[in-house]
Amino acid sequence: MRAAPTILHLDMDAFFAAAEQAAKPSLRGKPVVVGGLGPRGVVATCSYEARRFGVHSAMPMGQARRLAPNAAYLVPRFAFYRAISEQVMELLGRLSPLVEPLSLDEAFVDLEAGGAARDAASARRAGERLRRDIRESTGLAGSVGLAGSKMLAKIASEEAKPDGLVLIEPGTERELLGPKSVRILPGVGPATGEHLRRAGMTAVSDLAEAGEDELVRLLGRAHGTSLYRMAQGHDDRPVVAERDAKSVSVEDTFDVDLHDRVRIRTEVERLAERCVGRLRGSGHSGRTIVLKVRRYDFSTLTRSETLRGPTDDPMVVREAAGRLLEAVDTTGGVRLLGVGVSGLADYTQEDLFAQAEARADEAGPAGTGREAADGPATERESPAAGPEPSAAAPEWAPGLDVRHAAHGAGWVQGSGVGRVTVRFEEPGSAPGRVRTFPVDDPDLEPADPLPLVAGGPTGWERRTGTVPGEAGDIPRPGASSDGVGQESP
Repeated sequence: MRAAPTILHLDMDAFFAAAEQAAKPSLRGKPVVVGGLGPRGVVATCSYEARRFGVHSAMPMGQARRLAPNAAYLVPRFAFYRAISEQVMELLGRLSPLVEPLSLDEAFVDLEAGGAARDAASARRAGERLRRDIRESTGLAGSVGLAGSKMLAKIASEEAKPDGLVLIEPGTERELLGPKSVRILPGVGPATGEHLRRAGMTAVSDLAEAGEDELVRLLGRAHGTSLYRMAQGHDDRPVVAERDAKSVSVEDTFDVDLHDRVRIRTEVERLAERCVGRLRGSGHSGRTIVLKVRRYDFSTLTRSETLRGPTDDPMVVREAAGRLLEAVDTTGGVRLLGVGVSGLADYTQEDLFAQAEARADEAGPAGTGREAADGPATERESPAAGPEPSAAAPEWAPGLDVRHAAHGAGWVQGSGVGRVTVRFEEPGSAPGRVRTFPVDDPDLEPADPLPLVAGGPTGWERRTGTVPGEAGDIPRPGASSDGVGQESP
């Protein structure tokens, strides 16, 4: 625990939704919900205006629509959000060499390590300057917490929301924590919180009064000891600049349960291809292949296979995932599939390439049918929800950017029955006019996101090698998630 509040926690306010409101003037001050728009989609985030109706992240999209039927429902634009996140992280890097990103919109900063602060007054100045710089460079608001530990800095940023700064003076930790719910402490989720409630402990002060021995008896040695220390306000975790990736994974939720075994196998192979693409993109290889299957009744199965050495070979990962699938009963239907690789390393075991080649030789010569099964992923892409002849093309998903030869830049408000409705406006402009076009209008085409602040980079300019409309930037029907997994602090 530090004697000065020199650990800063930044949390961008309603990040995805706020970015959409900044990019779309007609949505400012109105409820906005971002997430998967299919029947099984979930809310990724929502604006504060939508939260007043009871909408929150991780809520099923159908429930959100019932609570806030007049909100704007948009697909996520992850490349755009990453570009803004890079701007924010760059500002944090100017404060200190020790920046620990937790997600696109959240990070810890060790102000002392960068000489940006040494006491409460200088820490507050650094925090206010950061909030001002973020506003000027991105047009968005971020909440800042300052304290002598990571746990308290994060609690302070929650207290600061929205668009504020809270500083917790060292020495006031126990007084501050005492009346708060036990759920505010790291590691206390719904199950642990309920277990503690049944034991009569609902506030942090209850944990401190119960004593370490009682918490160890209830929760076990490691968890009980850790929780007792946190209830006392103690947290000596350092800010770590680089956090090693633990796994790489991709998954898709399907609007309609998959029953056909061949289709399920094809989807698993497609996910394996995407997973390897992300694995290589992160500069890793891995030893353990993991298959995740969520069945029609919401039961979730995971199966894994550990190889002799790390690999980033798509054939090896695809075949391992296929073998794992053979051991899973998919009778009744599958609603979600996922493929991951863990046990990451920075090198590839050479003999696995030979293993992959040997398996390819065993499969027979080209044209036997195996070639088609192992062909490029782009040749095997199919809609996650099955045939949807009336569904809009991906480039016309609500919220995505377009440009019309006559009317300029705009964004998709909705589409269907062969038509697409576009609102023509830009960041910084007045709310724009709405027009409707045939989906095959030659003058209308997908476009790059515009910068939120004049002169700033666009979402695509800050990301090399990404093309609008690429798989991974436009979600498949229903909710889906993929990325490089990290352990939460």
